[in-house]
Amino acid sequence: MVATETSGVRGRRRSFDVDEAVETAMRLFHARGYDAVGVAELGSELGIKPPSFYAAFGSKAGLFERALRRYAAGEANIFARAQADGGSMADVIERTLLLAARLYPERDGVAGCLVLDGARNSADPEACALAETMRKAGVAAIRDFIATERPERADALADFVAITMKGMSAAARDGMGEDALTVVARMAGRAFRRELAAEG
Repeated sequence: MVATETSGVRGRRRSFDVDEAVETAMRLFHARGYDAVGVAELGSELGIKPPSFYAAFGSKAGLFERALRRYAAGEANIFARAQADGGSMADVIERTLLLAARLYPERDGVAGCLVLDGARNSADPEACALAETMRKAGVAAIRDFIATERPERADALADFVAITMKGMSAAARDGMGEDALTVVARMAGRAFRRELAAEG
C-alpha cells in the first residue's frame, strides 16, 4: 500500500510506502522499546509529517500494533516454523527453543523478541495491552499443541516454554550470544521431555 503526503511545494505530492514504514517502525521499536521511540522521530525516519502519520496509522499505538503483527507473521513466529518441520511434540518444542537461541542474539543493534519485550517497562497501557495480547496468543498456540497429547499438563508445560523463551530474550538483550543460548535451549528441551513424561 502506498500513501501520499503533500509537500511544501504547491501541487507536489510525496509518496511513502506504508509497508516499508511499518518495517522501519518495527526495527525501531524492537531495538529501543516502545516508549523510547517518539512520534517526531518516527515521522522523521519515515519521511512523513504528523498529519500524514496520524492519517496512515491513527496513533503511535496503531503503528506499534501493525509492527507487532508484521513481526509475528515473519520469521519471528518460531513456533509455527518449528511445527512445520514435523516430529514429535518434544522435538517441536526443542526446535522452537533452538530457533529462539538463533533469532534472539543481537544483530545490527537489535536483540530479543519484539512481542515479549517491545513494550517492556512501558508507561503506555495501550502498548502494553497490545504486546500482552500477542504474547498470550503465542502461549495459547503452544498450550493447544501440547493439549493434543497431555491436556492435563498443557498449562504448566506451556508456561514453562513461555518463561524459558522470555528469559532467553532478556538474556540476549543483556548480551548473551547464540552459543550460550543454544546450551540453555538444549537444557530446557531435555527438561521439557522429562516433564512431558512425568505424571501430573
